[in-house]
Amino acid sequence: IFLCFPVGYAAVFMVPVLSCQSKEYKTNDGRCCPMCNKGRVVQRDCTAFSGTQCRPCEMGTFMNQPNSLYNCFPCTACDTGRGIFVKQNCTATTDTVCDVLNGYYCKGLTDSNRCSLAEKHSQCEAGQRIKEPGTSRSDTVCEDCQPGFFSKDGVNCTGWKTCSESQIKVEEGSSTSDVVCGSASRHRYVFISSVVLSLIIVICLVTTGFVKASRIDVLTSMMASPGSGLTVQRGTYTDVHSCLIKVMLQSSVEGADQPSPISLLDARSTNHLF
Repeated sequence: IFLCFPVGYAAVFMVPVLSCQSKEYKTNDGRCCPMCNKGRVVQRDCTAFSGTQCRPCEMGTFMNQPNSLYNCFPCTACDTGRGIFVKQNCTATTDTVCDVLNGYYCKGLTDSNRCSLAEKHSQCEAGQRIKEPGTSRSDTVCEDCQPGFFSKDGVNCTGWKTCSESQIKVEEGSSTSDVVCGSASRHRYVFISSVVLSLIIVICLVTTGFVKASRIDVLTSMMASPGSGLTVQRGTYTDVHSCLIKVMLQSSVEGADQPSPISLLDARSTNHLF
């Protein structure tokens, strides 16, 4: 019995040391000390004669729970360059609350499930529509326009217009542009005007050809008259012009005694011919 008593006494004495209470912490020497409250951290552990000494968190730091730590947590910085801003400032007992900028969505979370990085919402392209608008937690979801619909700004898809009975379809619609309608009578007049203009041009060309041919015939007859010393066959306008040059050269060589076919033509008539 004597031997068992010390062992039983030691066991009863050691139980409180091995297991500290919920708001206590165990020091390196095995002592249980009271924890510091929120907004404070341990400055000195407790002793047999004094309790735990705590100090408040400095500016830019916080402690949001009872603790046995010697340093406070640094406050989170909300960087607008990362798409987040300060929604609630940091205090001695709470961390900074960051929120996502308008038009951004959260892409990175901290261990405490708070946003640390955000990106801009995607912009839907022309020919698409917004299927699901972006939120602070999700990006925009885009969808292609169905056949017969178009979108210029990538927001909504609009159905192609239908041309009326007095209109005709000038341009087909696409995923990025609407159908273009025009007045049927106006296009009919434009078509008729084009045809008439083409006919006038053809008539002018034919008439001009006949006039030139008639002048060439007159010149050929005059050059082939008796005493000219030349025989000129009917040909193209270019052939007649070359022939006249030859006649002028021949006249200059033979002298003034030989009659020149050029003298038979009035200078004004020659200018009209060429």
